[in-house]
Amino acid sequence: MAKCAICEKAAHFGNNVSHSHRRSNRMWKANVKSVKVKLADGESKKMYVCTSCLRSGKVERA
Repeated sequence: MAKCAICEKAAHFGNNVSHSHRRSNRMWKANVKSVKVKLADGESKKMYVCTSCLRSGKVERA
């Protein structure tokens, strides 16, 4: 699973809990996209970035 290059957000793990309280494993995946990013020196590079970092303006798309 990919990890955000900016905030390092990744998958989280826990349990599904049914009505009878039986537990099974569960995974929450972060909304991470592969994006071409414009770097400070003018070059562009492909990175994995979460959508919250894209929306907040922490990263500029190339």
